[in-house]
Amino acid sequence: MPDAHLTNPQPTLVDVLDRLLDTGVVLDGQIVISLAGVDLVHIGLRALIASIETAARLSAPRAVSAVWSEGTPT
Repeated sequence: MPDAHLTNPQPTLVDVLDRLLDTGVVLDGQIVISLAGVDLVHIGLRALIASIETAARLSAPRAVSAVWSEGTPT
């Protein structure tokens, strides 16, 4: 009879972190503070979270420009 914890299909935290670092994650956020319809402050944040190997793989010019240009405001 197999152990119950070996047949559990739910991923563990280590599995999720391994997958995220292997594929890479881009976080993108923007905050705009305005007063009477006039934008006073615009704060943008972009972060790439990945392993060193994944970051090196994504450092090709086309890959980096594709990742960073997706959410660029016009």
